[in-house]
Amino acid sequence: MNADKKADTTKNQGAAEPSSLSQPSAESDIAQPEPFTELENLYAENAGLKDKLLRALAEVENVRRRAEREVADAKAYGVANFAREMLSFADNLRRAVESVPEGSREDPAVASLVEGVGVMERDFLARLARFGVKKIEAQGARFDPNQHEALFEIPDETQPAGAVAQVVEQGYMIGERVLRPAKVGVTRGGPKPS
Repeated sequence: MNADKKADTTKNQGAAEPSSLSQPSAESDIAQPEPFTELENLYAENAGLKDKLLRALAEVENVRRRAEREVADAKAYGVANFAREMLSFADNLRRAVESVPEGSREDPAVASLVEGVGVMERDFLARLARFGVKKIEAQGARFDPNQHEALFEIPDETQPAGAVAQVVEQGYMIGERVLRPAKVGVTRGGPKPS
């Protein structure tokens, strides 16, 4: 009887197999993707990711360059506000020297005081120069609205029109930027410069 059960089980298993092949299973209902379509999709995804990576790297490089430029500007122009405030001190030193009448400069005490103030002015301007602050040489130059501020016109037929004839207040630059424009008087009426 044991052998009959084994034979029945084998027959049942054999009989079950053909019927399972004839019925569609759930796995065969799902459409398998085409291998070439899947490969093309992977290539497209790869290209998209590569593009995103290159854009991200370019953005990082731009941020790095911008940061380097800002650091360089901060080093070069960080003292600009302080230097601008100190220019009035340099102007006052110059005015102090110029305010002494010529007749009283004969007195040794006054001459010594004037010389001392002049030394202080030169020393102060030298210290500003170490930080890139320099005077704008305006006297006799052609008027440049980027560096000069015209306060008035001077009729003068002997000089070309648009030349700086008088400097009222000295201008200064820091690096390549104008810290304070020179306040000037400009000639009018002379020949046009070429």
